[in-house]
Amino acid sequence: MEAEKRVASSKKAENNRDKKMTRKEILEKKKKVQEIIKAALSEKDPLSSFPSFHHYSTKDLSVYLDSGRGDYLSSSVKQYIQYLLKVNMEVAYGTEWPKEEKVKRREMVSSEARYIFVYETVNADANIMFKLSKKGRSNADGTDDKGHLVAFVHYRFTIEEEIPVLYVYELQLEQRVQGKGLGKFLMLLIELIAQKSKMSALVLTVQKANMTAIHFYRNKLRYLISTMSPSQMGLQSNYEILCKSFDSETKAVLEVCNPFSLVLNIKPKRTQIRFDISHALKILPRIHASDYCINW
Repeated sequence: MEAEKRVASSKKAENNRDKKMTRKEILEKKKKVQEIIKAALSEKDPLSSFPSFHHYSTKDLSVYLDSGRGDYLSSSVKQYIQYLLKVNMEVAYGTEWPKEEKVKRREMVSSEARYIFVYETVNADANIMFKLSKKGRSNADGTDDKGHLVAFVHYRFTIEEEIPVLYVYELQLEQRVQGKGLGKFLMLLIELIAQKSKMSALVLTVQKANMTAIHFYRNKLRYLISTMSPSQMGLQSNYEILCKSFDSETKAVLEVCNPFSLVLNIKPKRTQIRFDISHALKILPRIHASDYCINW
C-alpha cells in the first residue's frame, strides 16, 4: 500500500514538474513576443529599410512617402486625417459615425500609432521631395512644405491571440488617387515592414457596408476572415476582421478554413483530393457510388 502511495506521489510530482515547465515555456513565449513588439516600436523610420518604396509613379500620378508617429503629428496633418476619414468612412459607418469619429481621433494621436504618409509631387523630383520632407514645416492651410497629402496608412505593432501582428488601423486614399495601384503598393510596403519587424501576421478591420474595401482585401490581396472576427463567434456585427498570416502556426490560430473546401477519400487508391465546391458540383455526377467509396 505504501509503495502504491509513493508511486502515486511520484507521478503527481512529475505532473507538477511538467505543468511548471509548460508554464515556464508559456512565460518565455510571452516575453519573446513582448520583446519583438518593443523592438518594432523602437524603429524610428521603418520606411528607411525600403528605398524602392520611397516614391510611386504612374503616367498620371507621382507621389513620395514619408513615415510618422501619432504623438508627433502637426495640427495640419491631424486636420487632414480627420477630414479624409470623414469623407471616406462616414457613409460606411452610417449612424455610428459620430461615436466612431471620436474613437478615431483618440487613436490617431497615440504614441503607438505609426504612419505612412503619401505626398503628391508637382513639378519636382520624388527623391528630392523625399529628402525635403525631413525638413518639412506645418502651415495653417491643412498642408505643409512637404507637399500635398493625398493618402495615409495608420498601423500598429500589437499582440493578438498571443501572436505579434501588424494591425492596419486605416488605409485612406483621396478618391482622385484611387484606382491607380497606390493602395496595393502601400499594402505591399506594410507587409514588408511587418515581416522585417518579425510580425507573424497582418490584421485589419473592414466594414461590411464597404464592399469596395472588402473586394480589395479579399480578392486582390487574398486576405482571409480571421477567427477573431465577430462572424466566427456567432455575433452580429457590422464589420469583419481579416488577416494574412506568414507561417503555418499563425494560420492555424488566426485564419478560418475555407468552408467551401471539400476533402474526398476515394478508394481503391485512397487518393485525397481538395477542391472548391464549384469544382465538386461539376465532377460529382461523373463519380459512381458503386465504383468508389466517398467520404466527405
